[in-house]
Amino acid sequence: MKKIILLFALFIGSFGYAQQELKLDIADALVVRSLEFSYEKYISDESSFGISAQFNLAKQTTDFRYNENMMITPYYRHYFSTNEQWNFFGEGFFGVNSGKKESVKDSNIYDTKYTDGALGIAVGTKYVASSGLVIDLYGGIGRNLFGSNSPVLVPRVGLNIGWRF
Repeated sequence: MKKIILLFALFIGSFGYAQQELKLDIADALVVRSLEFSYEKYISDESSFGISAQFNLAKQTTDFRYNENMMITPYYRHYFSTNEQWNFFGEGFFGVNSGKKESVKDSNIYDTKYTDGALGIAVGTKYVASSGLVIDLYGGIGRNLFGSNSPVLVPRVGLNIGWRF
């Protein structure tokens, strides 16, 4: 019971600083049928950290889809200006991803499940309206480090729309 109270207190305490954002990747939802939600908390005017969770809704047989069925991505962003509305950022991330990769053995095609971790970088820009509306656009790439069955490269692209509170 003490652990639950401690976790609840930490969760509520994380909302104490005014610059936090909740976002949905609208491009992923419309183009590749996946949902990606992000939470970002500012450490200072020039840096923030966040986490995003991506869930692929497209079937494995779909022509255009992410390889990953799920990806949890903690990230750190550094903002290169202190402009309140438009800002350019660089991002470092580590994405824990899992999915299926098509393999061929003895002329048989089968899916191999994998879980791996990708280290990568991205760049992007962010617009923040005075009302709290947030739009950010970013792109980058990571490399899976641990598994032999996983794809070598992991994309990190998005067009997020959200709210700053």
